[in-house]
Amino acid sequence: MRLNVAFSYNRLWKLTREIGINKTKLRDESGITSSSLARLSQNKNVRLEVLERLCNYLDCRIEDIVEYVPERKKMNNQDKLKFVDLFAGIGGFRLAGEENGMECVFSSEIDKFACDVYKENFGETPEGDITKIEESKIPDFDVLFAGFPCQPFSYAGQLQGFEDEIRGTLFFDIIRILKEKKPKMFLLENVKGIKSHDKGKTFNTILEHLNQLDYHIHWTILNSLDFGVPQSRERWYCVGFKKDVEFEFPNPINSKSTLREIIDWHENDNLTLKLSDFEMNRINHHFMICNYDSPEQVRVEHDNSKYNPNTKKGKYGVFSYLKPDKSLRFHVGDFAKTQIQEAYYCNLDSFSPSIIAARAPKLWDIGRHLSVRECARLQGFPEDFRLSSSQVQAKKQLGNSVTVPVISEIVKNMLVAYKLNKTPSEQLLLSEVR
Repeated sequence: MRLNVAFSYNRLWKLTREIGINKTKLRDESGITSSSLARLSQNKNVRLEVLERLCNYLDCRIEDIVEYVPERKKMNNQDKLKFVDLFAGIGGFRLAGEENGMECVFSSEIDKFACDVYKENFGETPEGDITKIEESKIPDFDVLFAGFPCQPFSYAGQLQGFEDEIRGTLFFDIIRILKEKKPKMFLLENVKGIKSHDKGKTFNTILEHLNQLDYHIHWTILNSLDFGVPQSRERWYCVGFKKDVEFEFPNPINSKSTLREIIDWHENDNLTLKLSDFEMNRINHHFMICNYDSPEQVRVEHDNSKYNPNTKKGKYGVFSYLKPDKSLRFHVGDFAKTQIQEAYYCNLDSFSPSIIAARAPKLWDIGRHLSVRECARLQGFPEDFRLSSSQVQAKKQLGNSVTVPVISEIVKNMLVAYKLNKTPSEQLLLSEVR
């Protein structure tokens, strides 16, 4: 269970993320021990000498890397905004909410294995299937968080009411809870493709239903790559307020992260992460034909005799190409299908594609898959977050999760807008007075 402690080193991790230093480099170049690094990752007390070494290395003050956090029993919970965590997964939204001083009063998740991880980290098991939970039984709250599945809505037949077209989808459960509880604000997350899903009908229906509840809606597409993690993950984010407040989505941070910064080098000896001989032979063949440093990269053809001649690979052949970002992509050479991508490999000085439930990134230059902990870093989970003991389950859960730093920055801006509590017209009036 994650406990509130006297000190937090979140400022340290934010600072190192912004200037592009991973934890391994921080340990080695500052001269602290692995034990001290582990204690810092768990927000445990360390000797003053450790903090001095870090401050000297980072050229910063101690208050730039450490923050005193009063224990929960000493805090006034009445001043905290309360939130619910729907479709909670392993708790990415919850981490961001609590990081911003909010209190979770209800969570719901249907997947048993995700619930186990959630309980391990937060000390409580989420309620089950949200479709079977009455909205009136949910505690009162101020903010709703939900990363909901993208589902088509029904437009056929004689609709008996406006809500009938979304009935049977999980978005309906969000709407009925918002309608009953009327929270001050909400944050929804979904795939970028929701905008074009079902020829745009899904997207338009979502916005229409939210507007019907008298929420002022703000939405955008943000990429996790712009928020300190080496993962290109574009997602749709939608924020709603009961009041027409002045809200802006967070701006990208200045520095870009690379996979080199999240790598545990000892994992290079982990045989379970190694790429297969077949994959390595194909990668080596590519660089034998076209060197990594060649000023003109060419499309390399591979032996297709090993594939069934009746398959696309056997018929059209397999080709590889090193992209300008040094990612290595294999594709089927079917020009009619715009060269279907067959495999994708990152490298240490690039970033990974979006991690999804069925795919974890692979790197050609170190010849292996990313480990579970490295995948967690792609999503911005803290080092002391306990992951599933099953590698398959852990990577699935992380692929289904949200990128914590992105959510945290959005929530931070939501709280600023809420606390200022000024409408756009009031903001304009204030500026004119000044």
